[in-house]
Amino acid sequence: MSKYLKYTKNFYFLGLAFFLAWMIFIDSNSVINQVKLSSKLNTLEDQRDFYLERKAKINAEREELMSNPELLEKFARERYLMKKPTEDLYVIVKK
Repeated sequence: MSKYLKYTKNFYFLGLAFFLAWMIFIDSNSVINQVKLSSKLNTLEDQRDFYLERKAKINAEREELMSNPELLEKFARERYLMKKPTEDLYVIVKK
């Protein structure tokens, strides 16, 4: 037991212990903050991948709509309830 007490009174041991405590808990770039930032970065990268895939899908659908007038008319009728001047439009809403 006295062997361990001898090391705890050493200046270098105390300096190292203080430095480690400072770097792990107190510093603005502490290990705890680094772990939190790393997990947040992973979450944001997953979201970025999701939105890039969604953007590619939407761009593909847009290209398809702009190249096919019949599909564009169908989209406008279904999505925006557009109609021809001589037609009547009935909307059926399900409960």
